[in-house]
Amino acid sequence: MTGISILNGHAILPGVNKAKPLNVHIENGKIASVGKTTPIANQLDASDLIIAPGIIDLGVFKTDKPAFRFGGITRAALMPDQSPVHDDPATVRFAALKGKPDLWVHPLAAATQGLNGLQMAEIALMKDAGAVGVATGRKWIADSGILLRIMRYCHALDLPVFVHSEDAGLSGNAVATAGETATLLGLSSASPITEALAIARDLLLAEESGAHVHFRQVTTARGLDLIRAAKAKGLRITCGITPGHLFLSDNAVSDFRTFAHLSPPLRSESDRLACVAAVADGTIDVIASGHDPRGPEDKRLPYSESAPGMAGAETLLALSLNLVRDNVISTGRLFELLASNPAKILGLNAGQIAEGYEADLILVDPDAPWQVDGDRMAALAGNTPFDRLPVQGRVRHMLKGGKVI
Repeated sequence: MTGISILNGHAILPGVNKAKPLNVHIENGKIASVGKTTPIANQLDASDLIIAPGIIDLGVFKTDKPAFRFGGITRAALMPDQSPVHDDPATVRFAALKGKPDLWVHPLAAATQGLNGLQMAEIALMKDAGAVGVATGRKWIADSGILLRIMRYCHALDLPVFVHSEDAGLSGNAVATAGETATLLGLSSASPITEALAIARDLLLAEESGAHVHFRQVTTARGLDLIRAAKAKGLRITCGITPGHLFLSDNAVSDFRTFAHLSPPLRSESDRLACVAAVADGTIDVIASGHDPRGPEDKRLPYSESAPGMAGAETLLALSLNLVRDNVISTGRLFELLASNPAKILGLNAGQIAEGYEADLILVDPDAPWQVDGDRMAALAGNTPFDRLPVQGRVRHMLKGGKVI
């Protein structure tokens, strides 16, 4: 493979808040040097663009290459909630091959057989087949004994455990967060403490087992306080969130907008602001799209009968850049949340612009204006609650393994 020099751009370096004017030189699919490199024959002009690590989307529900390309996603960790469920080595191995070579899918293995929460799956065999983590899927495992066994087993295998944080005994079939909006609309609702209860139990099990536990979405102030305290104790804990819960409150479900039906459900404005503050203070480690494209058969239904989820891959970067414009975080910190931290959680040699790392890069015009349009999205479905929203930030070029896509 020949080399390529990316010239005249501003690169995002590890631990640096602002992009610096630097050239990046790539050889044999990896970053060979960063700085005032001598240009070679193959050159890519990055004038007025940010050179950033490719986004690693932590916890998508569909392999959706066109949407990932638009959004600058070069790697995606795929949730086990598939048909069939990824609870055996064959399905995991097949998932790991999807999209290569220009997209790498990193499958997360089902923690239990059929994601039923009852019997532990063959985790070691699935790791050998390519699984980079274990996930409980969209559901919470109610049996503490089973989850403790899973955490201990994953600790021995050095695999992170991704958990969903809603106490099913309390949330039941609720589709909204208890509050004024749910009451006015007559929607079945549950208290936001469903999340805190689930997190509290799982933190105790994480401490007991020593496992690395990733709370895929933490969306309430009380839940974030628990995560903050656990990190202060030194537990191996990380947590994530999606732009839906960072930029929308439960007011977005007014008029029964099913595109705003998410899991967990949208929270109060005070909880939303607590999430933004948790991004700023470092409590939240990852911003992910939660990409879950749903067609009319799932969304064009009465609110309580619709399926939760949003198509988020294409809007992940543009929406997250609002945090930089609002001075919540720096550009460098943003790409820690989108790329560096997900790579560390999954144990990947990617997510940073540094010598020896995989040359998965995106060239971003942070000020390019465009409008979200659910009818024209590249995703398998356009179910976005941000439809018609003006945004800024476009990926102009993408490189996967040093190859321009």
